[in-house]
Amino acid sequence: MERRKFLQQSTLAGLSTLAAGSAAAATHHSFNEKEKEQAGKTFNLNYAPHDGMFKNSGGDSFLDQIQFMYDQGFRSIEDNGMMKRDTAEQEKIGKLLSKLGMQMGVFVIDAGDNWKVSLTSGKQEFKDAFVKECKRALETAKRVNAKWATVVPGYFERNLPIGVQTAHVIEAFRAGAGVLEKEGLVMVMEPLSDNPDLFLRTAEQSYGICKAVNSPSCKILYDIYHMQRNTGNLIPVMDMCWDEIAYIQIGDNPGRKEPTSGEINYKNIFKHLHKKGFKGILGMEHGNANPGKEGEQALIKAYRESDDFL
Repeated sequence: MERRKFLQQSTLAGLSTLAAGSAAAATHHSFNEKEKEQAGKTFNLNYAPHDGMFKNSGGDSFLDQIQFMYDQGFRSIEDNGMMKRDTAEQEKIGKLLSKLGMQMGVFVIDAGDNWKVSLTSGKQEFKDAFVKECKRALETAKRVNAKWATVVPGYFERNLPIGVQTAHVIEAFRAGAGVLEKEGLVMVMEPLSDNPDLFLRTAEQSYGICKAVNSPSCKILYDIYHMQRNTGNLIPVMDMCWDEIAYIQIGDNPGRKEPTSGEINYKNIFKHLHKKGFKGILGMEHGNANPGKEGEQALIKAYRESDDFL
């Protein structure tokens, strides 16, 4: 599932009242006895579902889904398309999160089509658009109490040497970080595997850029799905880049679905993160392996199993 599909999905959810959220969560779903016993318990790590992941169990409204997520023990959400939601919707989401004591994970700072509008080119118009969106992101972050926002530098500029492209990205990220530092918002750059034209592809590459930008508002988003596809060696590379990693995302490979659906041993990874004392959010940026309510129940079960590492 590509990022743009997540962004499209994020804009489709409607809103309902907060009271309706509780009712929907109570009436749309049923578990077996073991799952009922676990349902209200929090997890050992802080996993964050996204809009649409529990629409069959919680309802079409994102607010209803958030209430359902809370009732199942999740304590964070993430929403790539938050900046595309209107102000009133953002404020309602922020109020519900505050009421439930939940955290907001990442949203995407999207300067147009930020896959193809590439910061690697060094063109001033792209840099200006990026800085402008960083300023707008601050307002979104305030409404939902967000601490992190995803950025990607875009495509390779194939008529420029790699070192020059890297310098252009560093320059643009320094400018963006200068804006975000004022309000404590952290942009997390995400190396991706979606296609070979993307400039930022590894955690090590991102690590070097973070060191060059040298800002508390410029860190790494370590997406385990993408890193398995691009490099593997997940835990050692994570450890090497640890001091610049601020956010982690989840997705099994192949298929980009929940843990236990593919080849990645997520129980070992979660155990490693717990031992390291990771207190941040792990965004569930993946699809459901199976459809309907049954698929959503299976997804929760997979997280319960993978989180059972103590």
